[in-house]
Amino acid sequence: MKRVPLPPLFPELIREGLRGFDGLHYSRRDVCPCCGGPVRPHDIKRKRFVVLRESGEAQTIHVMVHRFRCRRCDQLIYADEPFYPDTRFGTPVVDLCVVLSQTYPFHRTEEILLEMGIAVDRGTIRQYAGRDFGPIPASGVLGLVLPVSSLRLSGLGREGGPVPGAEALLSFGLPPACRAPAHLTSPAEERDHRDEEEEEEEREPERE
Repeated sequence: MKRVPLPPLFPELIREGLRGFDGLHYSRRDVCPCCGGPVRPHDIKRKRFVVLRESGEAQTIHVMVHRFRCRRCDQLIYADEPFYPDTRFGTPVVDLCVVLSQTYPFHRTEEILLEMGIAVDRGTIRQYAGRDFGPIPASGVLGLVLPVSSLRLSGLGREGGPVPGAEALLSFGLPPACRAPAHLTSPAEERDHRDEEEEEEEREPERE
């Protein structure tokens, strides 16, 4: 299918909406999702949300996700957060990868994302396209079918200023409001994920 050029203002609104997440804290978790037991604070993890690329410059947006330890079953669990399980980008970015790849081949999806200023390689797009994240609400606009989460991001960019707090984001349809199950982790899984994420970020400058 032929690519549809994006109006110049729309990518900037998307980028501004994503930039608003930078440094946002996610700290809501009242009980353990496994056993219903009480939880205690454990630590705070800095997680990559998106890599923006504009005029050859890369900017990594991070969010801060609090983690808790269950007092009853000793599970280490994350606060409610805007990430699907086992993904390295925030939910709005994954939604874009999945929805666009339903219409375009992976290399064109990568190009469209870059036009928006979002850097995701086609291998990652292919991986996300092959997974089942549940229903992703989408709508046709500007000649493209786009996820509703990205359209709401463009609205945030239009309003300007930082994104609201974690609880307020529920009104934008981002997990955990709709689709994301609780994120559990074991020490080995956490170490492997941290090592992979650090290696990925170290490789980012090489792609410029």
